[in-house]
Formats: sequence, structure tokens, C-alpha cells
Amino acid sequence: MIYIWRHQINIWIQGARPRTLPAAVAPVVVATVLVGREWKPLQALLALIVSLSLQIAVNYSNDYSDGIRGTDDNRVGPTRLTASGLASAASVKRAAQLSFLVACIAGLALASLSSWWIILVGIASVLAAWGYTGGHTPYGYRGFGELSVFIFFGVVATVGTYYVQTLDMTLAAFAASIPMGSLSCALLAINNIRDIPGDQEVGKKTLAVKLGDKNSRKFFVLLLISAYIFPVFTGHPLALLTLTTAPQAYAIAKEVLAGARGADLIPLLGRTGQLQLHFGLTFALALSF
Repeated sequence: MIYIWRHQINIWIQGARPRTLPAAVAPVVVATVLVGREWKPLQALLALIVSLSLQIAVNYSNDYSDGIRGTDDNRVGPTRLTASGLASAASVKRAAQLSFLVACIAGLALASLSSWWIILVGIASVLAAWGYTGGHTPYGYRGFGELSVFIFFGVVATVGTYYVQTLDMTLAAFAASIPMGSLSCALLAINNIRDIPGDQEVGKKTLAVKLGDKNSRKFFVLLLISAYIFPVFTGHPLALLTLTTAPQAYAIAKEVLAGARGADLIPLLGRTGQLQLHFGLTFALALSF
């Protein structure tokens, strides 16, 4: 019985895609440290819950939507719950809905402690999360996935976390959001590079499909480079400490440009998530001085 429960839990953890979760954590941590001594623990915690819940929700909803469309049937990457039959489409959809519910509840609490217009941002975030691969015309199938990730897991997550604690928006907060968005985009970009052959077969026109394999790899590297350009615009000289993670980024970029494909890109996706986490923690440490 214990083994069965453990197996079931592992299946749902796998479906939540842990490698992508740094994209939800890093912007909240960076923005909270940028606030400084006046940071508000409760608002920061609620912002983290919202960010993590939305990331998990979009992962489950993506699993569900791609699964029922059949676009995950011949994928190379990690196993998806719906397509593999590990969980029913209905249960995966419920997991997505539950995650959205958690995000909405935390978001309402956050709005009550800061500003009620945050609710509008929350509604836009939920619609964007579902619309990525859900609905009749998913924008992720038309090449707009990276743009949405940059906006919501970069600018909105970072500037929003800063705002709910300060009721202010600054150039420094916006500058800090750029590398967060770029690295989140890099996670999606390397995922879509891996899936180009399969996506082409099912007519899924991601940005990687539109750019082609070679240009998509260059785009991925540009995203990594941009992450190291904007920290200095926060006005914190020690933001250059983020360069200590550059060797990690270089090693990933080198393998991507060398032509790693298919299953060989799976560990690189994990390493890109680790890079975002290490970059975010280093960035936060630099901003704390």
C-alpha cells in the first residue's frame, strides 16, 4: 500500500515538472531582496505561492491540453501523464484547476494586503497560463509562448512581487525582471528545440519551429547572454557577481550550439533550470548588500 501511494505521488510530482520550478522561485526571491529592509514576509510568501501555483498549473494544463490533442503521443522528452496513460485526462485537468484555485486564493489574499488592481493581473496570468496550449486557438501553437513567459514569469513575477511589498514600481525592479524573464524563456526555448521534429509533424508552430533548428539555438544563447547584461541597470555594482555563474551558462550554450538534440537535450533543460536558480540566488545575494 505504501509503495502504491509513493508511486502515485511520484507520478504527480513528475507531472508538475520540478525542473521548471526555478522559473517561479527566482523572480520572487530577487524582487524580495531588492525591496530591502522594508520587505514584507507575508506578502513575499503569498507571491511565492501564486508564482509556484501558476507554474504548476500551466504544466498540468499543458500536459492535459497536449495530451487530448495527441501532440504528445510521439514526444522525445520526459513522460507526460495524459499522453502516457499514467493519469486520466480528467484527473490531470482537475490537478490544473486545483493549482489555479490555490493561485487565485493566494492572489486574493495578496490583493487585500496591497492593491485590489492586482486581481486584474491575476486574471490575466490565469488566462495566459491556460491559453498557452488550452482552448480553441492556443497561442503556444502559434509561436508566442516565449513572449508570454517573458512577460508573466519575468516582468510580472518580479515587478509584481516588488510592488505588493512596496506599492511602488521602479526602474531597478524592471531591470531585475529582464534576466528573470530571459532565463525563463531559455527553459521554454530549449524544450521547444528538442521538440521541433515532433511539433512539425503535428502542426504545432512553436517559435522554435518557425525559426528553425539553427536559429533557435542562437536565440537560446542570446537569451542567456541578455541575462548578464541587465543586472547592472539595477544600480547595484555588486550585481556583476552574477557573472560568476557565466561558466555554467557557457557550458550549456556550448553543448546546445554543438548540436545536442533529442534525448541529449533533456539534461540540458535541467541544467538550464539549475542555472536560473543559481543565477537568481547570486543576484539576490548581490542585491542584499
